[in-house]
Amino acid sequence: MEKPNLEISNPAGIYDPRPHGYSHVASVSVNSSLVFVAGQGGSRTDGVLSDDFRTQVGIVFENIALALKSKGLTMANIAKLTTLVVDYDEAKHEILIEESNKIWPDQKFPVNTLIPVQRLALTGMLIEIDATAID
Repeated sequence: MEKPNLEISNPAGIYDPRPHGYSHVASVSVNSSLVFVAGQGGSRTDGVLSDDFRTQVGIVFENIALALKSKGLTMANIAKLTTLVVDYDEAKHEILIEESNKIWPDQKFPVNTLIPVQRLALTGMLIEIDATAID
């Protein structure tokens, strides 16, 4: 469910990014509170990182959802994501699109910047995503 103080849009004249799992513009009303979620990796409280990219993506999104829930928010409150992917390729891109479509089936995706990287903070981390949400 879209929040009234968050508008997601894709202006005419720019290609449609929804097949790639993101949107071009997120507009937040001035009376909103911002909630920042630090970059989340693909491990739970046990610290174990799967060597499977899809598994890590799922856990990253679970961790973001838990962080937002602690503030009474859901994934629908996210305006902006930054996604860091180790050894990025088309197969990983397709997994990100598929997993994003599960979370945002209405395709009201947050804006997202995807950055391929050589490595992340911990050995075995394949993905890290931070989020900016609004209340």
